[in-house]
Amino acid sequence: MELSAIAVAAALAWGAGLRAYAVIFAVGIAGAVGWIELPEHLELLQRPIVLAASGFMTLVEIFADKVPWLDSLWDAIHSFIRIPAGAALAAAVFGDSGLAVAAAAAILGGTLSAAVHVAKSGARATINTSPEPLSNWGASLAEDVAVPLGLWLAFAHPLAFLALLAAFLLVAALLARLIWRGLKGRFST
Repeated sequence: MELSAIAVAAALAWGAGLRAYAVIFAVGIAGAVGWIELPEHLELLQRPIVLAASGFMTLVEIFADKVPWLDSLWDAIHSFIRIPAGAALAAAVFGDSGLAVAAAAAILGGTLSAAVHVAKSGARATINTSPEPLSNWGASLAEDVAVPLGLWLAFAHPLAFLALLAAFLLVAALLARLIWRGLKGRFST
């Protein structure tokens, strides 16, 4: 297994946890115009009908994600979309490596998508308690930029992407622990 394939699978799963449609659209466009060579099982992402559907849904998500509380509802609904999408995309990277490797990639990709999705939706729900809209818009715009940047980094500099992903997951785990401790303290009194 190549490090670059692992990084791409991880990036697709990570990105799907944030913006599944944008991942499909960005990777499909990049493959269609020849910026990247897609693994065989991901080539369908560059077909016009897939690009049209994922592009349309990317625009819908960009709008929905900018409206406080609608973004939390969107995130709740997409718990059932982002996680399987991350699993399927990660598995597709290793489609030629045999069923066992693809299944392992699906398990790990789905887990990574779930972790990222929970971190994103939890953070956004917390941000929504703020009465001003700028923090919500800022977080949404940061996600809009992070997804294509992360995908590019995984294809161009796989080791750098994996290092940043490890740092992200560490920070997310530490923040989750702090939030849990704060909630536990608040409700125990």
